[in-house]
Amino acid sequence: MIPDFLQPGGLAFVDIETTGATSSRDSITEIGIVEVDQGGVREWSSLVRPDNRIPPSIEQLTGISNEMVADAPTFAELADTLLDRLQDRVFVAHNARFDHGFIRAAFRRIGIDFRPKVLCTVRLSRRMYPEERHHNLDVLIARHGLQIDARHRALADAQAIWQFWQRMQRQFGADAIDPVLRELLGRPALPPHLDPAFIEDIPDDPGVYLFYGDNDLPLYIGKSKHLRARVLSHFSADHRDSRQMTLSQQVRRIDWIVTAGEIGALLKEAELIKTLLPTMNRKLRRNRELCSWQLQPQADGGWRPQLVYARDLDLGRQENLFGLFRTRRAALTSLTKIATAEQLCPPLLGLEKSSPGRCFTHQLRRCRGACNGGESPAMHGARLMLALRELHVERWPHPGPVGIREGDAIHVIDAWCYLGTARSDEDLYGILDGGQPSFELDVYRILTKAMRRARIVDLSGITATCRSRG
Repeated sequence: MIPDFLQPGGLAFVDIETTGATSSRDSITEIGIVEVDQGGVREWSSLVRPDNRIPPSIEQLTGISNEMVADAPTFAELADTLLDRLQDRVFVAHNARFDHGFIRAAFRRIGIDFRPKVLCTVRLSRRMYPEERHHNLDVLIARHGLQIDARHRALADAQAIWQFWQRMQRQFGADAIDPVLRELLGRPALPPHLDPAFIEDIPDDPGVYLFYGDNDLPLYIGKSKHLRARVLSHFSADHRDSRQMTLSQQVRRIDWIVTAGEIGALLKEAELIKTLLPTMNRKLRRNRELCSWQLQPQADGGWRPQLVYARDLDLGRQENLFGLFRTRRAALTSLTKIATAEQLCPPLLGLEKSSPGRCFTHQLRRCRGACNGGESPAMHGARLMLALRELHVERWPHPGPVGIREGDAIHVIDAWCYLGTARSDEDLYGILDGGQPSFELDVYRILTKAMRRARIVDLSGITATCRSRG
């Protein structure tokens, strides 16, 4: 049941119970370990006297009371025993970042640097059972028929993880599982200026990460649904990509911002890149030449495209716009390609100058003759509108600001502009009382896609309250 490449140290299936969810503030109350190696299977557990009291909600969940741990050994008193049982083994846990994070922090407080290889069975379950949506321990117990006597007690939960490992080994076999284990256990070579212990503090939640060099200006800003995995991926690939190699050589510090979900991460990334202008980001920079084609009606019944700029428009609420382009050159190139493909008349589109009745493109038989009476202006205009249909800029469909709900947050949006993210009524009032940001192409693209599947919150009542207060 143990792959050869994990011998001879073997595995330690670990679960802990704690007074709360934060390793820097809360304490361990119980540890359970199932040791598996060439010598067989051994179980060990102990209550742990915490540094703070167990809240009633946690006591109700685990069944561990303050009275039960009053005479238990402290973590420091158990440290030698724990090291003997965990040293040189692969640390296996369900949501391993939690269990390993608490134990590593507790060792660190007594001056011991504990850095085992860590395997998370949540990630393993996701890889081996991609068709399943949920992978928490309760779901695994039910799905695989695992036998457990005391859920939310450390040893019982560790036993459940060990049972899951055995079921999975029997179902898939070494040929299917070992490559996944090697990948999940692989550790990228970190840049020398980064502390590995600090890297492990990065959560695997949605959010934005910032790489810094020797000063306070970021080198690079990125986003991910899984922050820690994404950050580490930069360094695992640095030998294949010169840009990643340069980033690895220059990075000295990493910061991150956890968001409510993927939409929040996308919006925060776009906002930070435009504000902080990191040197190695190629996309999402603020664009001051943003422009679009607007069709102008002509006296002869036709239509003529006119290039208009975002700075001169209320762009999110503007009608009759086609295409959003970062530069005038990009807009002209796009319209030229359409004219060529649809045999439209370049002079009538304003792309070329010509004398009345003379069109070089028509002489080459690449224009259907709207310039000399061979096609009516109305038909030419209709074909132009049809060709531009896919570039139509969606007008803001709401009378005012709305919210996109994501987790415990509401992203406030108005006219395709991102105003901010609120987690309370006061946040909402502050955001709605603030000014309207400028229209940004990248934010527009994020929002038009996100709002098709997001839960929209009507903010008209709060907006009216803000106006009455103002």
